[in-house]
Amino acid sequence: MHAMQYEMTLPADYDMTIIRDRVSRLGHALNDWDGLGFKMYLMRERGVHGSSVNQYAPFYLWNTMEGMNAFLWGGAFQRPVDDFGRPEVRQWTGLAYEEGSAARSPAVVAVRRRQRVPDAVPLSEFMEDAVREAGRLAAQDGAVLAAAVVDSHRWELVHFSLWDHHTPKASGEVFEVLHVSAPGRLELPRGRQW
Repeated sequence: MHAMQYEMTLPADYDMTIIRDRVSRLGHALNDWDGLGFKMYLMRERGVHGSSVNQYAPFYLWNTMEGMNAFLWGGAFQRPVDDFGRPEVRQWTGLAYEEGSAARSPAVVAVRRRQRVPDAVPLSEFMEDAVREAGRLAAQDGAVLAAAVVDSHRWELVHFSLWDHHTPKASGEVFEVLHVSAPGRLELPRGRQW
């Protein structure tokens, strides 16, 4: 499993209805994309859920590198680049993925918590803790899914979770879920990724 996200921060007075309409019109485009486990069309709106910014920030869980590369280099990614400019695309290696207690429910919000991997910790212990945390999050009432991913260049761990209600039992940045495409959901490997 591989994770990817880009963030397009928009002006403070940006009409976020434009983003909602865009996703409503175009969100179905990846509903059958080969190699894609999940694409979560995410948005943060200034003043909602503690956000200080307006932002469009899709988050992806990929089953294959070929699927991700086909998206990035095959033309589909060009549309948002043309409309908003080319963002930095963050990528993480999968540590763990778990279906949540509400796996069949529609997702309402997502929570992303980023943390630095401390220098003075044994990596094996830290990563095992991240796997356990993904399992703990997935077991919470209303969890649709939980994943733990790591960027070994920046040594950043990300816990990502989807929820079927507006009061998730997870800390971090909260995003509104506008649409979910999940053509390869059943192929995503469960549990620890090594």
